[in-house]
Amino acid sequence: MSEAATHSAHPAATAGPGATTGLLASLDPLLREWLPRQRWFAGKGRPVSGFTLVAATELLPVRSKLGLLHLLVRAHQPVLPTQGALPHPGDCYQLLIGVREALPPRLAPALIGHLEEGPLAGRTVYEALYDPRPAEVLLEALRTEARIGELRFARDAHQDIRAGLVPRRVTAEQSNSSIVYGDTFILKLLRRVLPGPNPDLELPLVLSREGCARVPAPAGWLLADLGPAADESYVLGVLQPFLQGAADGWELALRELAKGEDFTAEARALGRATAEVHTALARALPTVTLGRPQLELMVTGMTERLDLAVQVVPALRPYAPELRTAFEALADLAAEGRIWTAQRVHGDLHLGQCLRAPDGAWSLIDFEGEPSKPLAERRMPQPVARDVAGMLRSFDYAAHSVPRPAGPVRAGDVPAPTAADWASGCRAAYCTGYAEVAGRDPRTDPVLLRACETDKAVYEAVYEARHRPDWLPVPMAAIRRLAANEDPT
Repeated sequence: MSEAATHSAHPAATAGPGATTGLLASLDPLLREWLPRQRWFAGKGRPVSGFTLVAATELLPVRSKLGLLHLLVRAHQPVLPTQGALPHPGDCYQLLIGVREALPPRLAPALIGHLEEGPLAGRTVYEALYDPRPAEVLLEALRTEARIGELRFARDAHQDIRAGLVPRRVTAEQSNSSIVYGDTFILKLLRRVLPGPNPDLELPLVLSREGCARVPAPAGWLLADLGPAADESYVLGVLQPFLQGAADGWELALRELAKGEDFTAEARALGRATAEVHTALARALPTVTLGRPQLELMVTGMTERLDLAVQVVPALRPYAPELRTAFEALADLAAEGRIWTAQRVHGDLHLGQCLRAPDGAWSLIDFEGEPSKPLAERRMPQPVARDVAGMLRSFDYAAHSVPRPAGPVRAGDVPAPTAADWASGCRAAYCTGYAEVAGRDPRTDPVLLRACETDKAVYEAVYEARHRPDWLPVPMAAIRRLAANEDPT
């Protein structure tokens, strides 16, 4: 079904012909102000020029005491140079809009605004995930496998989803939104959504069938079916078991680093967990051979990303010639006949995508991939060095995120490791752990690893320059090291 056709096909159209159009028109000024302030909004720094309503579904009657609207809204913005010369359709966002006459004080932080016109005139709209009742509606729909308009709630028949689990919103900053239900499940709602299979559901389902215990098996999922074809279906959310008592890998690393504690044993165990996931994915899904044509295409992409990054981050310019040598060295090996194997990978692996259970076991989560990349690219087979490079960069980030102890060392004390030494030890331990399971140490392929790590550091520099300028020195330190082709492990 086309976007235009969906305007009159949803329950939100109950106010009469054109009600959904009137709804969007009345929400437009409020969304233009509210949406760019959200952590998960991808178009920061560019004005919103308008919206298109992709789909609207009434989950709770909007004229009742508490209404709930599910919207898929496309936000139109000026095209960036990095997006190419072709027109960009705009990013599609999943919104859950609560509707009340007035907000109680506890929901004040969720306010979007008050509507003076349109089908909801006189009502107040807000971010519904701050409110327990809408969160309960979502879980019950998943539990009962409801079908509401184009929304389809599905579940794994082998996992029991109990009714009445108390919801709580995860308040940590994320690129999506999450709700925990009674310390039993966590629902991740994707915010910027794309049509087609999403690896955040696809790969955990595959790994579950393979019996890989390193990834929580999906218990339920939410889809929007906007047409008969697979590429007209949107994955909107995934419900997974909540790993109670598990420690976020990033927070755990920072705590140990702040105390001056060694983290190499954890890094080694995490390397083993990564290799287990890679091995299971290679067993379950097709692998491909990367010869000269494929490698040249990959190197071209890396080089083009560097060229665009230099335009966005002028600080990269002095290092660009040396950084290109990392990519050229990979192309030279391909020209000599070297081949590599590619497979499905995590796609955005770092410490924050890993959880350590109280028993010490590591799990990998969030298989969505880098949100800035097209979905088709995120689902392409890649060398496992892509994931390895992401984790190596994450150790470097952690090391530079905690102030090191200052002042003289007392007699008999062991000096705390420098940031570089801490990161180097973790990187080496991670690769050692990976080799213990995979049978091959990523460091034995230094040209590929350097190219992947350089590509990742360039991406980080662009991200930090746009979103967190104070963090730019972290990837720039890696840029200088990679440009000099220094081996930190």
